[in-house]
Amino acid sequence: MKKPTALALSLCLAFASTALGKEVSGVTVPDTVSAEGKTLMLNGAGLRKKAIFKVYVAGLYLETPSKDAAAVISSDQVKRMQLSVLRSLSMKQVTDAIEEGFEKNSKGQMDALKARLDKFKAMIPDVEKGDQILMTYAPGKGTVVSAKGAEKGAIEGKDFADALFSVWLGANPVQEDLKTALLGS
Repeated sequence: MKKPTALALSLCLAFASTALGKEVSGVTVPDTVSAEGKTLMLNGAGLRKKAIFKVYVAGLYLETPSKDAAAVISSDQVKRMQLSVLRSLSMKQVTDAIEEGFEKNSKGQMDALKARLDKFKAMIPDVEKGDQILMTYAPGKGTVVSAKGAEKGAIEGKDFADALFSVWLGANPVQEDLKTALLGS
């Protein structure tokens, strides 16, 4: 019987580690997810902190990975922001933080976005450690919001999706090192 070569072993280990996904703060973020009939690839993942608290692990999934934040925001591809919650958060805590991100990055469009942002905020429940919030943009469909394993609804408009993804990837992101991690840098 032949002994496995170092190359064969390293290839097996590389594929095994890829299949497992990336681990961030104890949360395994899969390398790929399926959404809207597409396979999305993990672009990057990172930890959202507030003061000394770990809040959630975010994973950004794209059809076409990119390190360019502006290109990711403006792209008309299926894309997903996945938040894996690390502590109990009220609906108000989650939605206030997202609304703040809208105001910091999309202030000039707030009049046009306000009604849809209110609709979005109504879809977000209180969450506990281990819950997930998924925000998936699909061209022509809008942004589908799921939380705690259930679809909550969709928000129309690419402009809304652009503003939403800008919360994490815009010029004034919720957290600079999280933006860097989501861009795979």
